[in-house]
Amino acid sequence: MSDTTVTEPDVTDSGDAPALKPSPVPWVVAAAAVLVALGLLLWLVAAPGDDSSDVPTAASADAGFARDMAVHHQQAVELSYIVRDRTDDEDVRRLAYDIAQTQANQRGMLLGWLDLWSLPKTSADGYMAWMKGDGHMGHETAKDGSLMPGMATPTEIDQLGKAGGKEAEILYLQLLTDHHMGGVTMARACAEQCEVPTERQLAQGMVEGQQSEMRLMADMLKERGSAPR
Repeated sequence: MSDTTVTEPDVTDSGDAPALKPSPVPWVVAAAAVLVALGLLLWLVAAPGDDSSDVPTAASADAGFARDMAVHHQQAVELSYIVRDRTDDEDVRRLAYDIAQTQANQRGMLLGWLDLWSLPKTSADGYMAWMKGDGHMGHETAKDGSLMPGMATPTEIDQLGKAGGKEAEILYLQLLTDHHMGGVTMARACAEQCEVPTERQLAQGMVEGQQSEMRLMADMLKERGSAPR
């Protein structure tokens, strides 16, 4: 009687299976997972006490900042997604990734607070009505077609989507510099006016973080023979 050896099939052999192209989906999914974790955290850090008077009102700076900055951040994420498809430059792609991740996470916190406070995500009073006095906005006004100061217009977004290489890099860096300038103005107003300590801390962190990114983007524009607008 002869011994018979049964050979297990090689399950690791990929054969002729087609190679899959890298996809941007994994980092988007990772960002979503972070938002879920942050949502749980913000429930603990921003929940009001038993006294319902602790909850910000819809007309408060706390609610206004959360609503408006969530919209503002969403466009920064959109612009960053666009430029990552329009250039192969690793420095610009890395910056766009960092901005998209940071602002998507912060946006999740802001919207989470509005849900926690049972407040609407839109206001009939329009954008930035919560900001006290004219001093906060200075000379800044929204461009035709943009929702708030610093935000890109639909025409500018379309231009970015059609540009490529160095042209796309310069336009993105200029648009994000403008975008950050408007964001810093709004965040500074919340740092002064908002009453929820955690939200004030987030706003001040935005001021410092975006100012740092603006300096970086100015250097990147200079390297490309350009400058902020």
